[in-house]
Amino acid sequence: MIRLARAEDRAALYDICVRTGWSGADATGRYDDEELLGHVYVGPYLALAPELALVATLDDDPDGRPQGYCLGAADSAAFAERCERLWWPPLRARYPRDSPRRATDQSLVVLIHEPDSMPAAVVARYPAHLHIDLLPTMQGVGMGRALIERMLAALSDAGSPGVHLGVSADNAHAIGFYRRLGFHEVGHGPGSVLMACELGAGPGQSERTRSR
Repeated sequence: MIRLARAEDRAALYDICVRTGWSGADATGRYDDEELLGHVYVGPYLALAPELALVATLDDDPDGRPQGYCLGAADSAAFAERCERLWWPPLRARYPRDSPRRATDQSLVVLIHEPDSMPAAVVARYPAHLHIDLLPTMQGVGMGRALIERMLAALSDAGSPGVHLGVSADNAHAIGFYRRLGFHEVGHGPGSVLMACELGAGPGQSERTRSR
Protein backbone atom coordinates (compact mmCIF):
# COMPACT_ATOMS: atom_id res chain seq x y z
CA MET A 1 0.00 0.00 0.00
CA ILE A 2 1.13 3.55 -0.68
CA ARG A 3 0.11 6.46 1.52
CA LEU A 4 1.34 9.88 2.57
CA ALA A 5 3.84 10.01 5.41
CA ARG A 6 2.57 10.89 8.87
CA ALA A 7 4.33 12.78 11.64
CA GLU A 8 4.75 9.56 13.59
CA ASP A 9 6.61 7.93 10.65
CA ARG A 10 9.71 10.08 11.12
CA ALA A 11 11.76 7.61 13.17
CA ALA A 12 10.87 4.71 10.85
CA LEU A 13 11.79 6.71 7.74
CA TYR A 14 15.08 7.82 9.27
CA ASP A 15 15.77 4.15 10.05
CA ILE A 16 15.03 3.13 6.45
CA CYS A 17 17.44 5.84 5.31
CA VAL A 18 20.18 4.25 7.42
CA ARG A 19 19.36 0.69 6.38
CA THR A 20 19.64 1.67 2.71
CA GLY A 21 22.21 4.43 3.13
CA TRP A 22 25.38 2.77 1.87
CA SER A 23 24.79 2.78 -1.91
CA GLY A 24 21.58 0.87 -1.24
CA ALA A 25 23.10 -1.40 1.40
CA ASP A 26 22.80 -1.16 5.18
CA ALA A 27 24.81 1.72 6.64
CA THR A 28 24.28 0.67 10.26
CA GLY A 29 27.50 1.19 12.19
CA ARG A 30 29.15 3.31 9.51
CA TYR A 31 28.20 6.59 11.20
CA ASP A 32 28.55 7.66 14.81
CA ASP A 33 25.43 9.82 14.48
CA GLU A 34 23.06 7.86 12.27
CA GLU A 35 20.47 10.65 12.37
CA LEU A 36 22.71 12.64 10.04
CA LEU A 37 21.56 10.59 7.05
CA GLY A 38 17.94 11.28 7.83
CA HIS A 39 18.58 14.96 8.49
CA VAL A 40 20.05 15.30 4.98
CA TYR A 41 17.92 12.95 2.89
CA VAL A 42 14.55 12.59 4.67
CA GLY A 43 13.83 15.34 7.17
CA PRO A 44 13.63 18.29 4.77
CA TYR A 45 10.94 16.58 2.74
CA LEU A 46 8.83 15.59 5.72
CA ALA A 47 9.02 19.15 7.03
CA LEU A 48 8.76 21.18 3.83
CA ALA A 49 7.12 18.96 1.19
CA PRO A 50 4.84 16.56 3.12
CA GLU A 51 2.35 16.48 0.24
CA LEU A 52 4.98 14.59 -1.78
CA ALA A 53 6.28 12.28 0.96
CA LEU A 54 5.05 8.83 -0.10
CA VAL A 55 5.38 5.79 2.15
CA ALA A 56 5.13 2.11 1.18
CA THR A 57 3.70 -0.39 3.67
CA LEU A 58 2.92 -4.09 3.59
CA ASP A 59 -0.70 -4.83 2.71
CA ASP A 60 -1.03 -7.34 5.54
CA ASP A 61 0.48 -5.11 8.22
CA PRO A 62 -2.39 -3.65 10.29
CA ASP A 63 0.00 -1.11 11.83
CA GLY A 64 1.04 0.23 8.43
CA ARG A 65 4.72 0.37 9.33
CA PRO A 66 6.83 2.04 6.59
CA GLN A 67 8.95 -0.30 4.49
CA GLY A 68 10.09 2.32 1.98
CA TYR A 69 9.51 5.83 0.76
CA CYS A 70 9.67 8.14 -2.24
CA LEU A 71 10.31 11.80 -1.46
CA GLY A 72 10.39 14.76 -3.77
CA ALA A 73 9.83 18.42 -4.49
CA ALA A 74 7.95 19.92 -7.43
CA ASP A 75 10.18 23.01 -7.61
CA SER A 76 13.76 22.23 -6.62
CA ALA A 77 14.90 25.85 -6.57
CA ALA A 78 12.06 26.94 -4.30
CA PHE A 79 12.60 23.89 -2.11
CA ALA A 80 16.30 24.67 -1.75
CA GLU A 81 15.47 28.26 -0.79
CA ARG A 82 13.05 27.07 1.91
CA CYS A 83 15.67 24.64 3.22
CA GLU A 84 18.13 27.52 3.47
CA ARG A 85 15.66 29.52 5.53
CA LEU A 86 14.00 26.85 7.62
CA TRP A 87 15.84 23.53 7.66
CA TRP A 88 19.61 23.96 7.47
CA PRO A 89 20.22 26.82 9.98
CA PRO A 90 19.39 24.86 13.16
CA LEU A 91 21.33 21.85 11.88
CA ARG A 92 24.34 24.02 11.09
CA ALA A 93 24.25 25.28 14.67
CA ARG A 94 23.91 21.73 15.99
CA TYR A 95 26.68 20.35 13.75
CA PRO A 96 29.50 22.92 13.47
CA ARG A 97 31.52 22.25 10.38
CA ASP A 98 34.92 22.29 12.12
CA SER A 99 34.12 19.99 15.05
CA PRO A 100 36.16 16.74 15.13
CA ARG A 101 34.15 13.72 14.01
CA ARG A 102 34.32 10.49 12.03
CA ALA A 103 35.02 10.96 8.32
CA THR A 104 31.70 9.46 7.24
CA ASP A 105 29.81 11.78 9.59
CA GLN A 106 31.83 14.73 8.36
CA SER A 107 30.83 14.05 4.75
CA LEU A 108 27.20 14.55 5.76
CA VAL A 109 27.95 17.61 7.87
CA VAL A 110 29.56 19.15 4.78
CA LEU A 111 26.28 18.58 2.92
CA ILE A 112 24.41 20.36 5.71
CA HIS A 113 26.66 23.37 5.26
CA GLU A 114 26.99 23.05 1.48
CA PRO A 115 23.95 21.22 0.08
CA ASP A 116 24.28 19.50 -3.27
CA SER A 117 23.09 21.48 -6.27
CA MET A 118 22.23 20.36 -9.78
CA PRO A 119 23.22 22.15 -13.03
CA ALA A 120 21.01 25.18 -13.59
CA ALA A 121 20.11 24.07 -17.12
CA VAL A 122 18.84 20.72 -15.84
CA VAL A 123 16.80 22.29 -13.04
CA ALA A 124 15.31 24.80 -15.50
CA ARG A 125 14.04 22.04 -17.81
CA TYR A 126 13.32 19.42 -15.13
CA PRO A 127 12.55 21.47 -12.01
CA ALA A 128 11.23 18.67 -9.83
CA HIS A 129 13.37 16.02 -8.14
CA LEU A 130 12.82 12.80 -6.23
CA HIS A 131 14.58 9.97 -4.47
CA ILE A 132 13.46 6.56 -3.30
CA ASP A 133 14.61 3.96 -0.76
CA LEU A 134 13.09 0.52 -0.13
CA LEU A 135 13.83 -2.15 2.46
CA PRO A 136 14.41 -5.69 1.09
CA THR A 137 10.80 -6.58 1.98
CA MET A 138 9.66 -4.19 -0.77
CA GLN A 139 12.28 -4.93 -3.40
CA GLY A 140 11.54 -7.01 -6.47
CA VAL A 141 7.75 -6.89 -6.04
CA GLY A 142 6.93 -3.86 -8.18
CA MET A 143 6.72 -1.39 -5.32
CA GLY A 144 9.57 0.74 -6.65
CA ARG A 145 7.76 1.23 -9.94
CA ALA A 146 4.47 1.90 -8.15
CA LEU A 147 6.04 4.56 -5.92
CA ILE A 148 7.79 6.30 -8.81
CA GLU A 149 4.66 6.30 -10.95
CA ARG A 150 2.62 7.74 -8.07
CA MET A 151 5.26 10.41 -7.58
CA LEU A 152 5.42 11.29 -11.29
CA ALA A 153 1.65 11.69 -11.32
CA ALA A 154 1.75 13.93 -8.25
CA LEU A 155 4.54 16.08 -9.70
CA SER A 156 2.66 16.41 -12.98
CA ASP A 157 -0.51 17.39 -11.11
CA ALA A 158 1.55 20.01 -9.28
CA GLY A 159 2.41 21.54 -12.66
CA SER A 160 6.03 20.48 -12.97
CA PRO A 161 7.18 19.88 -16.57
CA GLY A 162 9.98 17.51 -15.65
CA VAL A 163 11.83 15.69 -12.88
CA HIS A 164 15.46 14.79 -12.26
CA LEU A 165 17.33 12.47 -9.92
CA GLY A 166 20.85 11.24 -9.24
CA VAL A 167 22.00 7.63 -9.21
CA SER A 168 25.36 6.01 -8.52
CA ALA A 169 27.30 5.53 -11.76
CA ASP A 170 28.18 1.93 -10.83
CA ASN A 171 24.58 0.96 -10.08
CA ALA A 172 23.68 -0.51 -13.47
CA HIS A 173 20.52 -2.10 -12.08
CA ALA A 174 19.12 1.23 -10.87
CA ILE A 175 20.07 3.01 -14.09
CA GLY A 176 18.26 0.34 -16.09
CA PHE A 177 15.26 0.60 -13.77
CA TYR A 178 14.94 4.35 -14.31
CA ARG A 179 15.40 3.99 -18.07
CA ARG A 180 12.47 1.58 -18.17
CA LEU A 181 10.40 4.22 -16.38
CA GLY A 182 11.16 6.80 -19.06
CA PHE A 183 14.22 8.53 -17.58
CA HIS A 184 17.27 9.35 -19.66
CA GLU A 185 20.78 10.56 -18.85
CA VAL A 186 21.27 14.32 -18.85
CA GLY A 187 24.62 14.67 -17.10
CA HIS A 188 27.27 13.20 -14.84
CA GLY A 189 28.82 14.10 -11.50
CA PRO A 190 31.59 12.56 -9.41
CA GLY A 191 30.61 8.91 -9.38
CA SER A 192 27.01 9.65 -10.31
CA VAL A 193 24.66 9.83 -13.27
CA LEU A 194 22.03 12.55 -13.53
CA MET A 195 18.79 11.30 -15.08
CA ALA A 196 15.59 13.12 -15.98
CA CYS A 197 12.09 12.55 -17.29
CA GLU A 198 9.63 14.93 -18.93
CA LEU A 199 6.18 15.07 -17.37
CA GLY A 200 2.98 15.36 -19.37
CA ALA A 201 0.60 18.27 -19.27
CA GLY A 202 -2.37 16.04 -18.51
CA PRO A 203 -3.36 15.36 -14.87
CA GLY A 204 -1.16 12.66 -13.40
CA GLN A 205 0.34 11.58 -16.71
CA SER A 206 3.91 11.64 -17.94
CA GLU A 207 4.97 11.17 -21.54
CA ARG A 208 6.00 7.65 -20.61
CA THR A 209 2.58 6.88 -19.11
CA ARG A 210 0.63 8.23 -22.07
CA SER A 211 2.73 6.34 -24.61
CA ARG A 212 2.22 2.90 -23.10
